[in-house]
Amino acid sequence: MTPFVRGATLSNYGEVAAQVGLDGNAMLRRFGIDRRALSDPDMRIPALSVVALLEESAAASRCETFGLRMAESRQLSDFGAISLLMTHQATLRDALLTMVEYRQLVNPSLVVDVEEHGDVVIVREELLVSGQRETRQAYELALGVLYRIFRALLGPRWRAQSVNFTHPQPADLAVHRRLFGPICEFDSDFSGLTCSSRDLDAPNPTADPILARHAERYVRTLPNAERPSLAQEVRKALHLLLPLGQASIGSVAASLGLNERTLQRRLVAEGADFTGLLNDTRRDLCQRYVVNENLPLARVAGLVGYTRQSSFNRWFVEEFGASPTTWRKTPSSLRGDMA
Repeated sequence: MTPFVRGATLSNYGEVAAQVGLDGNAMLRRFGIDRRALSDPDMRIPALSVVALLEESAAASRCETFGLRMAESRQLSDFGAISLLMTHQATLRDALLTMVEYRQLVNPSLVVDVEEHGDVVIVREELLVSGQRETRQAYELALGVLYRIFRALLGPRWRAQSVNFTHPQPADLAVHRRLFGPICEFDSDFSGLTCSSRDLDAPNPTADPILARHAERYVRTLPNAERPSLAQEVRKALHLLLPLGQASIGSVAASLGLNERTLQRRLVAEGADFTGLLNDTRRDLCQRYVVNENLPLARVAGLVGYTRQSSFNRWFVEEFGASPTTWRKTPSSLRGDMA
């Protein structure tokens, strides 16, 4: 199934495009996106088209923070029906769990994971967009929106401990500092943010449990509230577990509440297999990490599940037709011809 995003993702694309001197309608046509998506929050748009649109918009306007500028004016209400349910959750933790449960209604191509390490919470985000090597704008948009959700629920004075990006630092940090403050970390091992566990459990003063129950009953009637395919769930789990070195079939099955045999049987019924999904996910992550010249290749190997550099190098040559070092030095316009 082709990953898609909702029209809400592009709700203010036209305004930001105009601000940086772009013809937004022309850009939309170029990538085959119906301009009605800007006013229809539930329209389905291929995720790859949206990611490519954002990257090319940044390049054409020479605005390295195009995606982040879109995030600046986003509101919780932009999520549509799910926003009411999130607004009336008792705590931020409950709101995050609601977003994870109904991710098909928020952004079906977005994976959100919450990890707790003592008093520190790591909220990681991953995007499922195969074949698109440049994803900076999409990640900055997604992370900027997540940050604004936190502030909408915890108050405008709330600050994260850090905001983390896997890509390099831009030349101008003005927009990042305006939105996040001086806490951004680049060339990180993950995309997401860190905060205190106390933040997750702070009571939400606007929560109304009665309205939350009404909202949930309504959300469950929406056509896109159904769960995605198991293959999609496995890919999302792999995106989260590979960088942690925990992407065995047993670990993935356990994360989905299944045993290995059931996982394999259900994947076969969908025409998929675990090994193929693992390899596809590894390719997706690898293309994003290797282009970052500030990230050592030894670290890249670990982030895609290899403990030995030599094994990673052999796999990479088989998949991409060149060593990681050669591929990294090759112009992006020629990399597609190497695989």
